[in-house]
Amino acid sequence: MDIAKLRTTTHEELKQMLAEQRAHLVELRFQLSVRELKNMHEVRATRRTIARILTVMCEQRTGAGDRVPTAVHA
Repeated sequence: MDIAKLRTTTHEELKQMLAEQRAHLVELRFQLSVRELKNMHEVRATRRTIARILTVMCEQRTGAGDRVPTAVHA
């Protein structure tokens, strides 16, 4: 999932996506434990998607996504 696309979604949609991704991660971990998981990369990709969603939710909560970072001069 692209971070730019996540930033355009509403908070309620992000909460729904987060719940879906967490449920998917539980399924993947179960498949991994019973040795049915064929694509191990899915676990990592799902964890990263969850992290992206949480990052955008935090940005929306604090308003940090609206600011442009400035360069620090040494």
